[in-house]
Amino acid sequence: MIRHFRIGSPIETESVVRQVAVEETEPGRIQEKLAQAVPGTKVLAADKALSFALGDGDIVYGLGETVRGMNKRGWLYQSNCSDDPYHLEEKHSLYAAQNFLLVTSKERSYGLYVDTPGLVTFDIGYTKQGEMRIALEDFDAELYLVTGEDCREIVREFRELIGPSYIPPKWAFGFGQSRWSYMTEDEVREVADRYQEAGVPLDSIYLDIDYMERYKDFTVDPEKFPEFSDFVREMKERGIHLIPIIDAGVKIEEGYPVYEEGKEKGYFCKKEDGTDLVAAVWPGRVHFPDFLRPEVREWFGNWYSFLLDQGIDGFWNDMNEPAIFYTEDHLNEVFEQIEDYKGKNLDIQSFFEFKGLVGTLDNNPEDYRRFYHDCHGKKVRHDKVHNLFGYNMTRAAGEAFERLSPDKKILMFSRSSYIGMHRYGGIWTGDNRSWWSHILLNLQQLPALNMCGFLYSGADTGGFSADCTEDLAMRWLGVSLFTPLFRNHAAMGTRRQEFYQFERTQDFRRLIELRYALVPYLYSEFRKAAEKNGMYIEPLLFAYPQDERARGIEDQVLVGESIMIAPVYVQNAAGRYVYLPEEMKLLRFRGWDDYDEEELGAGDHYVPARLNEVLVFLRKGKCLPLAKPAMHVSELREEEIRYLTYGDAAPEYTFYEE
Repeated sequence: MIRHFRIGSPIETESVVRQVAVEETEPGRIQEKLAQAVPGTKVLAADKALSFALGDGDIVYGLGETVRGMNKRGWLYQSNCSDDPYHLEEKHSLYAAQNFLLVTSKERSYGLYVDTPGLVTFDIGYTKQGEMRIALEDFDAELYLVTGEDCREIVREFRELIGPSYIPPKWAFGFGQSRWSYMTEDEVREVADRYQEAGVPLDSIYLDIDYMERYKDFTVDPEKFPEFSDFVREMKERGIHLIPIIDAGVKIEEGYPVYEEGKEKGYFCKKEDGTDLVAAVWPGRVHFPDFLRPEVREWFGNWYSFLLDQGIDGFWNDMNEPAIFYTEDHLNEVFEQIEDYKGKNLDIQSFFEFKGLVGTLDNNPEDYRRFYHDCHGKKVRHDKVHNLFGYNMTRAAGEAFERLSPDKKILMFSRSSYIGMHRYGGIWTGDNRSWWSHILLNLQQLPALNMCGFLYSGADTGGFSADCTEDLAMRWLGVSLFTPLFRNHAAMGTRRQEFYQFERTQDFRRLIELRYALVPYLYSEFRKAAEKNGMYIEPLLFAYPQDERARGIEDQVLVGESIMIAPVYVQNAAGRYVYLPEEMKLLRFRGWDDYDEEELGAGDHYVPARLNEVLVFLRKGKCLPLAKPAMHVSELREEEIRYLTYGDAAPEYTFYEE
């Protein structure tokens, strides 16, 4: 059941597709009705906040892509799409704004969606352990209270409210290799050649910003990629899809068609005086398209045809929080202030003030107040709708693909997002690091993303920043082999981490073959979740709601209907402890056809796992199909599938095809 309340005059986000009549708008009456449904609820109009009582047994799931564990209790989170590459426990926001929470205990469960595009702060037992306080910068929001028999029903109801999840082409479940940056055709060929020589399956290679001509969207550098369409065709003939990046800023350059056309039609975000905002990202000075306008989305989306027409069938959208290196206005302010320090004795206070000036340039909150959008015919300052920017950039692409390529699925995923964007593309979780703790963070973000509709998701395997080690890369596969988006990606200047760079390349090969053997199962379970508004990856609690121990498990998850995974995420560990809510069969994989089987009873177990082993637990009465691996997803054959079973499970399975 969904109940809809309205506070103030919220800006329409178009994140909801199912219309639910507004039940109440007066704060006092909203409090009365919410308190009847969720005892202890208060509407604090003077504080622009909502307060919910939390019992000792309440678990709070949700908020999509955030730091810390699956249970969000004990910390302060903010919905404020942020370009922040340091995903530390002390942070309050990352790249996404996904304002759905699911509160559950043995006595009650409910979901809450706070639909508003501005800054929202979720104090979930941080200030007071027994209180969840949701504060809005402006007291304007659509509130949706979702109730149901259990967590799964609440998620289904919510997902029906926000519409169907994006489904990528099946080949997008194959392995992809990326690095900032592969600079030339020959370098990309070398990557393809090295993987082929090692016998490692591969379906895609990503092109970061250096494929462009001086970082301009919808261009290709003619010196680095002189015959791009021929090169795309060459790679496709080898079974490899090239996936170029698209950024949010349009370079200011006379003669550049995207800039000239956007300028002529007035499609860029403007300052209060009506002039176009000048910001900077990779190409230097840029304008930002006003993606909140339908005609701008149509215009920008049509530009994807430049690459579609050359055979490209996948993209990733980046820097769309939007990230800002500086605005021209603030850069000039900083230069003026720096002049004041010339010739002065810089003591400790003035030195740190001086040093901090440059630090105020990128992603400065004041810069997000310098420009405006035309939002549903009204002039709205950017910070009021900040969280909609990346969503609508990807929406522009998704809507364009429906026009430009209606008979073909196009891969699309984004860095920044808001609920609603899940209908147009997936996400990757941004600039993580080669830290062991980020394996666990990767795992813990996935169920919350699924709740919010983002099924096609994954993290950069091995970590994007810092130097990846061989053991870290291999252990990360304990999660990545099961995420829909499976990509090895790293930053320029870091240690090379393509799997063939490591000594144990053949161990990587065997585990990636396991991924390909699992693709028919993973893709089918993904499709079930997408089409039935279910969870692809879920906490144990969803399947075992009465199991007290399962309620506290945050490093094991269910993947589809048949299996549980429990990755090793501690350096030098020779195994890990696992809790089984029921009897399961342990499958200790070293490759798709090299594994141990062991039946384990419900309860606690220490499970050894060598570095090249991935732990999978088959649920009783379930079936796990395994295909014979191939070098590319398109070469997998259903008739070459065998079935692993446990208990009374029949050796059969219903597959989804494209």
